[in-house]
Amino acid sequence: MDVPARWLSGTGSADERREVLGDLAARADADPTQRQPVVEAICRFLRAPEPSARTDRGLRDAATGLLADRLRPVGQAPPRWAGIVLDLSGATLVDLDLGGCVLAGGRFADTRFQGTTTFVGTRFTGDAVFSRAVFDGPARFGGATFDGDAAFGRVRFRGPTDFGRVGFGGIAWFGRGEDEFWEDDPAWETVDQWRPLPWDEPNETDPNWPLAVLTGDYQEWSEGGVGARFGASVSFRQARFTGPAWFGRAQFGGVVDFCEAFFGAGAHLEPPTADLTGARTGGEVSDPEAYWPPGWRVAATSTGSGMLLAEEDLRAYLVRLVDPDPAVRDGGLRGLVALADDRPASRQRVVDAVCGWLRRPVPFPLTGVHTAEQAAEVRLRGVAQGLLADRLRGGTRHWPGMDLDLCAAVLVDVDLTGCRARYADFTGTQFHGVTRFDDSGFEAARFDLGAGAGVAVFHGPVTFTGARSGRSGPHPWSSGAAPL
Repeated sequence: MDVPARWLSGTGSADERREVLGDLAARADADPTQRQPVVEAICRFLRAPEPSARTDRGLRDAATGLLADRLRPVGQAPPRWAGIVLDLSGATLVDLDLGGCVLAGGRFADTRFQGTTTFVGTRFTGDAVFSRAVFDGPARFGGATFDGDAAFGRVRFRGPTDFGRVGFGGIAWFGRGEDEFWEDDPAWETVDQWRPLPWDEPNETDPNWPLAVLTGDYQEWSEGGVGARFGASVSFRQARFTGPAWFGRAQFGGVVDFCEAFFGAGAHLEPPTADLTGARTGGEVSDPEAYWPPGWRVAATSTGSGMLLAEEDLRAYLVRLVDPDPAVRDGGLRGLVALADDRPASRQRVVDAVCGWLRRPVPFPLTGVHTAEQAAEVRLRGVAQGLLADRLRGGTRHWPGMDLDLCAAVLVDVDLTGCRARYADFTGTQFHGVTRFDDSGFEAARFDLGAGAGVAVFHGPVTFTGARSGRSGPHPWSSGAAPL
């Protein structure tokens, strides 16, 4: 459609551009065939860099407000503009409120959401893609409905996040953030032109996580890099996952509430501090593809579905890991490991729990002066690292055959000297202080995803003297290591 140049280029005055916005809306109101093209023109404007925050903010608010007004049903009537797909990939959106709107689909990949973002009660009748987006403030999705797939791969939620009572009809993906393409897809040729949001996380050098892979590159769901990151509390209370719920490698920095959620087709959920009280499953109780957090198991009910039940001995210590008192968290870590000393069958689950706790993001700089609370957090990371290392070394308390998943963890002065493990994943791990792998041995260890992607970063000296890995070829840690 013919859109005035002063609208797209930003050369017109604010009043002129507001007039154009009104004209576009009127044109689409009168002619349904113009509605999607008008929406695409507005989205192109919102995706463009702001030439002036002071002059453009009001116009951008007016544009998003217009979209919300036309996409939000009034009473029992459908929205004035039905069947609309929004593409706001790469945009910067401030206090976006699309609550209650109905969208045929939405693409918000690599979008930065500032302020409070509201999708409360929003319905996506098609797929919704938020891959690699960043929510700088609170994210409110309560009561939203995703009829298609919902892709939140590698999204960074920095504020409190609410997915309570959300209905997921397709795949709910909160795992790795790569798009998948067939080799003959023209979009595959454009990947090098993508500009993802900066990896501006405290204490972390960009690991260069991949943006896209060819279909078939990953043989298992568990492959690939880090998943979504929840920097504060998150609620999925009473959420309904009709399709698979995948949270592989997701990071959780606060309270994790899945109480009374329903999982209809398998789930992979790792956070050791998750609360699944009252949660149910609709699939097979012994589903081999399902993974539940340490401290939870599925029991059959009379209806043939499953109920998540707490393993109280483990949960007694796991709940302490989110207690505000550092002494209580310390006791939780030590008690958890001591419990597994006497119960070999629980050891891998406990290792998973401690690794999951270490994968929590650190929201403050590790260098400089710390508050008492921050100093306690750094000390407790050392406690967790030490408890793991002590059990991976030989001796009477040795735990043989363990797997370590420390993908994207932040480790401080970690000493794995003499440790033995089956498999260790350090892709994207951030090593601070002095790191030691002397005389360690792994059947396999990975420090990157290949081709310079997902690389571990050593922020200080590291030594691998005498370290061994069953992986063939050069050791994966042979490049980038700074010797002591």
